[in-house]
Amino acid sequence: MSKRKSKDRSLPLGECISQVQAILRKRFFHQSQHGKKFGMESQQKHLVELLKRTVIHGESNSALLIGPRGSGKSMLLNDALKEILEIKQFKENSLKVHLNGDRTCSCPVLFILDEFDLFAHHKNQTLLYNLFDIAQSAQTPVAVIGLTCRLDVMELLEKRVKSRFSHRQIHLLNSFKFTEFLKIFQDQLSLPPDFPDLDFAEKWNNNIESLLENKTVEDVLQKQFNSTKDVRSLHMLLLLSLSHIKVSHPQLDAADFLEASRLRCLDSKANILHGLSILEMCLIIAMKHLQDIYDGEPFNFQMVFNEFQKFIQRKANSIYNFEKPVVMKAFEHLHQLELIKPMEGLSVRTQKEYSLMKLLLDNSQISEALQKYPNCPTDVRQWATSSLN
Repeated sequence: MSKRKSKDRSLPLGECISQVQAILRKRFFHQSQHGKKFGMESQQKHLVELLKRTVIHGESNSALLIGPRGSGKSMLLNDALKEILEIKQFKENSLKVHLNGDRTCSCPVLFILDEFDLFAHHKNQTLLYNLFDIAQSAQTPVAVIGLTCRLDVMELLEKRVKSRFSHRQIHLLNSFKFTEFLKIFQDQLSLPPDFPDLDFAEKWNNNIESLLENKTVEDVLQKQFNSTKDVRSLHMLLLLSLSHIKVSHPQLDAADFLEASRLRCLDSKANILHGLSILEMCLIIAMKHLQDIYDGEPFNFQMVFNEFQKFIQRKANSIYNFEKPVVMKAFEHLHQLELIKPMEGLSVRTQKEYSLMKLLLDNSQISEALQKYPNCPTDVRQWATSSLN
């Protein structure tokens, strides 16, 4: 009877939504263990076997987990540790781990070095040397596990440190397929079986499953997959979609993912262009015109000012005719917005009018900005079009 009552238990819609957001946000932000892990089964097996040899047989080991950010290095290590924690010997020793010169009294010790490459920048790499030296000796069973996203990490190690390292490297490269990416999407958004309101959880999970058959959602996920397989990036997309959930909109739909994808793909520099003055936009066009003429070579303020003056002289009206100090101030504002940057290695003594600069925008960004620019004068748009062509 109690089971039936628990199944019939229902919460207010607002409470359900609060619970959903709390559970999923915790899952996304804290990388909590949930769902299946794709593309790293062999790597996990390799790491678990290595740790077992240290825990059970007292064998010292060292290894590096190498992969780009978001490839699952920490998740793989946490899964391996979770499996190791179930071993009786590890549970007993983990409460009284200590170093002892007598091998018969020594307990296994596990060292985890996150951002391993940063330890290589320490003076003389003393910590790495000592840890690997202990792991190489037969006195104390030690496992040293490093996590890094640098593929060239071995080149950072000194010879004496490298000689004491086991040279075991476990690479994670996000090798799963799109079908598995869809399963990750479903796993990450699904509510757990112990959700307080079972009816709401069932409707939510059914809705997530139906979204996988939606062409719009599939296109959004395909675009995300082609851009990056990073699970953290997927979490950001899901968080943006989840922000639309409220009492009046209790279920996710295709429009939520479409809007989230649009926000993820926004070009920050193109958005800055929408807020520029006409004078600043004209200077951007003049810079692009100069880069087209001189095949991407850097320019200085005087060159931009001369190009701008040519545009003014071709026009009958003089509404764009500004004094040189005003134009210089607009030019400096573009520098402050980081739309242009000075070339490196230039002399400090160079007058600011002749300091070489580089434009940090391309044709497509300028063209898109002009299309959305409010009340853009026709002659400016035509000048930009001729320049871009």
